[in-house]
Amino acid sequence: MKILIVDDSAFMRKVISDLTQKISFIQDVKVARNGQQALEEIKDDAEIDLVLMDIEMPIMDGLTALKEIKKVQDVPVVMLSSLSNQEVTIEALDAGAADFIEKPVNLFSIKQEWITDFESKILMVKNKHQQVESPVVQPIKDQTKMTVPGQLPSFVHAMVIGASTGGPRALLGVIRQLPVEIKVPIFIVQHMPKGFTASFAKRLNQETASPVVEAQDGMWIERRIYLCPGDYHMTLENGRINLNQQPKLHGTRPAVDYLFSSAAKMYRRNLVAVLLTGMGSDGAKGMEDIHGLGGYTIAEDEESCVVFGMPRSAIELGVVNEILSLSAIEQKINQIVG
Repeated sequence: MKILIVDDSAFMRKVISDLTQKISFIQDVKVARNGQQALEEIKDDAEIDLVLMDIEMPIMDGLTALKEIKKVQDVPVVMLSSLSNQEVTIEALDAGAADFIEKPVNLFSIKQEWITDFESKILMVKNKHQQVESPVVQPIKDQTKMTVPGQLPSFVHAMVIGASTGGPRALLGVIRQLPVEIKVPIFIVQHMPKGFTASFAKRLNQETASPVVEAQDGMWIERRIYLCPGDYHMTLENGRINLNQQPKLHGTRPAVDYLFSSAAKMYRRNLVAVLLTGMGSDGAKGMEDIHGLGGYTIAEDEESCVVFGMPRSAIELGVVNEILSLSAIEQKINQIVG
């Protein structure tokens, strides 16, 4: 892989460059001081596989550069973000950034957990590139044959949605297609760090007439959309939302499985679950619980996913009733909750 690191801080460029050069499959690391330089590099070098880019920079900021880069080449861009620019980070995800990485708090002592997350984001891009160029993981050729029989409930009482990499943009698309008034509550777990989910909930709320809130512990469940806060797991019980900080599951907190499994017990056959794009296998076990108790399960198809990991895991587990493109999922959710 060839990577371009874009940051106005020479020290940050050095730190990120040193980290990337320790990753075996990265062969070349280039740097740029601002968005304008990055755009020029992209125009000159069509072989750049990934851009790691800061948001706040002089001459041309990261968000503007992202939009300009996407006009020139469809290279994956991962934003380097801080808590001070949460809303711009969400805007960047909506504009086509593949993901974002929260900048380490202490550059002189970076935690191993941050390094692991950093490497996994880069590996995600590498694997996606390999699947397009020379598939290592065989694609599911006839996805419809891997669905299992099931019938959409006559009376849906709730919907749960899980997503990870690529999820913010997908969820914004889903939210924009919702009817003016939803008839059932919608619960969402999106893998996202603490602090960013409040801004994401605010952005989602701006895109729909139905109220979107960041969930709080003990909330009574109403007909609204609840987004799980970062660094908490969300479960449902006795008509309330419960938040906890149990250990990470699949390396993440929040985890989709906690929401799905608890919702399965509460709503049983009157529940619909949707698993969107994401890396890893989070949500598959929860889908199995929902399917086992008679609920209806939908997974995003490989073609429309940014990363097909989470939906694929559920499909291969044999617990998915329907596999749909993202646009078809948007329409389906509109019909179900309207």
